[in-house]
Amino acid sequence: MATDYDAPRKNEEDQSEESIEELKARRHDKNSGKVDEDETEAAEAFELPGADLSHEELAVEVKPKQEDEFTCMSCFLVHHRSQLADEKKLICRDCI
Repeated sequence: MATDYDAPRKNEEDQSEESIEELKARRHDKNSGKVDEDETEAAEAFELPGADLSHEELAVEVKPKQEDEFTCMSCFLVHHRSQLADEKKLICRDCI
C-alpha cells in the first residue's frame, strides 16, 4: 500500500476523537451486542470431573473377542492381530 508522506499527520487527539466516533457508530450496530453462545446453556452441558452419574444409563453392546483379535498381557486391551508384536508373550506394539 502506498503512503503519502506529504499528507498532514494526525496527532494523538485527532486519532482518539476518530476512534471515539467509530466506537459510537459501532455501539448502534445491531450485531455488535449479540453473544454467539448462551452462557447458561453452555454451563448446563458442561460436566465437572467426579460428577454424580449414578442416574445415567449407558447402553453399550459388548461383543466377545473375535478370532482375529488378542488380549495384550501388558495393557489388557483387545487388539487386532496386526498389532501383535510378541506372539509368545502376547504383547501389542504399543506396549513394547
